[in-house]
Amino acid sequence: MVCSCLVHFAYTYLESKSCFLQYNKRCIYYDVRPNCIITNIDSGTCDVDKYTLASTLKDWGFNSQRNVLLSEFPIDPVKKNYVRQVKNSLFSITYPVPLRSRTILAAISDDVLVNILDLDPVVVRSRDFTDFVSGSLVLHGAVPLAHRYGGHQFGSWAGQLGDGRAVMLGDYVNRKGERWELQLKGSGLTPYSRRGDGRAVIRSSVREFLCSEALYQLGVPTSRAASLVVSNDPVTRDQFYDGHPQTERAAVVLRISQSWFRFGSLEILAQNGEIDLLRQLTDFIIRRYFLDIDLHGANRYLELYSAIVEQTAAMIAMWQSVGFTHGVCNTDNFSILSLTIDFGPFGFLEEYNPKFVPNTSDDEGRYSYERQPDVGYYNLDKLRLALQPLLSKSQAKLMTVVLKGYVDIYKDKFMELFRRKIGLSKEAEEDEQVIAILLKMMEETKADFTMTFRQLSEISVSDIGEMLVLPGDQAWALKKLATHDWFAAWVKMYKKVLMDQNVTETNRQRIMKLTNPRYVLRNWMAQRAITKAERDDFSEIAKVLRVLERPFTFQEEAEANGFASPPPHWANTLRVSCSS
Repeated sequence: MVCSCLVHFAYTYLESKSCFLQYNKRCIYYDVRPNCIITNIDSGTCDVDKYTLASTLKDWGFNSQRNVLLSEFPIDPVKKNYVRQVKNSLFSITYPVPLRSRTILAAISDDVLVNILDLDPVVVRSRDFTDFVSGSLVLHGAVPLAHRYGGHQFGSWAGQLGDGRAVMLGDYVNRKGERWELQLKGSGLTPYSRRGDGRAVIRSSVREFLCSEALYQLGVPTSRAASLVVSNDPVTRDQFYDGHPQTERAAVVLRISQSWFRFGSLEILAQNGEIDLLRQLTDFIIRRYFLDIDLHGANRYLELYSAIVEQTAAMIAMWQSVGFTHGVCNTDNFSILSLTIDFGPFGFLEEYNPKFVPNTSDDEGRYSYERQPDVGYYNLDKLRLALQPLLSKSQAKLMTVVLKGYVDIYKDKFMELFRRKIGLSKEAEEDEQVIAILLKMMEETKADFTMTFRQLSEISVSDIGEMLVLPGDQAWALKKLATHDWFAAWVKMYKKVLMDQNVTETNRQRIMKLTNPRYVLRNWMAQRAITKAERDDFSEIAKVLRVLERPFTFQEEAEANGFASPPPHWANTLRVSCSS
């Protein structure tokens, strides 16, 4: 059993710059000042003139040399788009199916457009852009692909799955030399749609768009979302699988990632005995994304697995740290690069409840908040089995040892990061006890997860013991925590640890405010945006995105909208499912 405490990635905001730890361990900085394209890290200056953003799609395009995936791997020889079993191929050429009704551009991420896709935000004014991000316009020379993969779903092998509602439009190399894969989700039928229609609805698409960007700003490795388009095309969904289908409206998200390969990409090849293709794909992954590994080394697959184990442990630790519960942690939803992908029935904790299950389809609570670290271990074990055909017997034994190391890697990571959530920067013997007691009190008092830590960041440690006498809703989450019988003793213990580590009050608050967000994407916030979007009012999506782009900074707009207040009573009635 993997320890299920909370940890947080030390995501450091440096005034106007922010640092995001990529899977290749490089720190990429971007400037959040308007019109600043590239930031000189040493001088803090904007090198705006060094690059011109594309203002039309005519000035922009995919990798002009070649589509890497199309040229590297065998492609499904069947060109017709119908549901089928595919063998000995990783991709099928699949064009998006245009929506029948007029599409509306509902939301964009300026950060993605400018800092990743090298696009000037004025590009969104053109009809070509809306057509492109909705699937109606395929750029000249592009060959869209749907990916074949499998996966273990809720503990059982599900066979061929694949991109059932998504197509990859192409790969783009930006001015920084980064290669990004652009994918439309909700773009129509593919060979992998199984019994589905290949579409996505507004509610699921709004959630994916907002959560992709929210997690990124929290410092969690994730895919990104560039745009959201809605239409009047009718889509029938039985949202809660209770025999009450309803007609909803179709939507499309343009999402991007440096790779969409997942554990299931390798699993299906191993399961079907396609070992040559398994080796080819694994070598490609090493060559493209794990540059520190010698591609000709005898132990390269072992080294790759070790890196994925470490990075997956870190990703899940980051999830726990911000109270994020993915909802559907199947192996087909676990990125080979340890990015958060495939947002469905996710949820951020409101009250601290380790057994929180956001997905109403998960009757057994397999993917509850507290079980996510254990699910990571399970999924990594399935990846180990998929790689086994490429290993010698001795390497296979070593891979088992590597997997067992996951438990300690995870615990070390969350303890390292969780210390920062309470303002500590050094390891001490009492840390684990202080953290464990705090979490237990939060669980028993049902204290709000996000605001308990944030309010601890914003009040002097000398005043923490006086929570109950504060007027009104001031420090509302801490006041709930303070009703616990252990609270006074815990405060005394906490103060002693701070004193023993010589942590000043200024440094404590600084570390904690940089670590504990004030705003996260609570389900009720997303639902309010969805409700308005279904009436063609997209202002709430823009507002929520605007706030979540600066989750660690106090914002008057967010406060006025209750984003840091006790959740509304109706929030408890919200339900989400796998239906999308």
